[in-house]
Amino acid sequence: MKQNIYDDIDFFENYGKMPRSIEGLNAAGEWHVLKNMLPDFQGKNVLDLGCGYGWHCIYAKEQGAENVIGVDLSKKMTDKAKENSKGLSIEYYQKPIEDIQFENEQFDIIFSSLTFHYIQDLEVLFRKINQYLKRGGSFVFSMEHPVFTAKAEQDWYKDENENRLHWPVDHYQNEGERQTNFLGHKVVKYHRTVASILNAVIHSGFNITQISEPKPSDEIIEKYPEMTDELRRPIFIMIAAGKS
Repeated sequence: MKQNIYDDIDFFENYGKMPRSIEGLNAAGEWHVLKNMLPDFQGKNVLDLGCGYGWHCIYAKEQGAENVIGVDLSKKMTDKAKENSKGLSIEYYQKPIEDIQFENEQFDIIFSSLTFHYIQDLEVLFRKINQYLKRGGSFVFSMEHPVFTAKAEQDWYKDENENRLHWPVDHYQNEGERQTNFLGHKVVKYHRTVASILNAVIHSGFNITQISEPKPSDEIIEKYPEMTDELRRPIFIMIAAGKS
């Protein structure tokens, strides 16, 4: 059974209070960078893996995508995505993204936002993605940065007054499962090095075209001052690649 923490009622309610859940992409600190890594959606067939609330599916459709499919393990997420997408012709499927089955070279663009750190075997999934992507197609994804996932605690080192002193990195080369705490719940994530992530992309038949370790925009920091500390260490890594 794949991990499905997002269908936990308390967890889902807490997730729904996050700025990106309430306000969508414009409240996501990385969006101003990520959207510039995306290709032209006009007339394209698009697959979003780990679609969550459906924000990226909606964006793709609004940018002229012909067909958009979102996949998420969580029923609560897919139900919310359908609600957010009302009036738009977007298909949503509730299933683990590891279990997807589509036609060979069905999609022009395959996208994923902040999902792959939950996946145990990235290369197996990446090979599937390569199979379903058209030649000349685009594969773009974001995931938690290895600097962020290295320690299971995923928290700042603080002084006795709770002032944030620095972000600790330890056991970086020890890849594998991490029992973390997110929104007050135990969550299983998988740590891998930057090299392992990049090599998984390359070994799966993709050509990497861009890498980003985004920081929040000035506008986001002004609106959400608590994000200022995101300038002190990378929280996400984002990769754009193509299938030649």
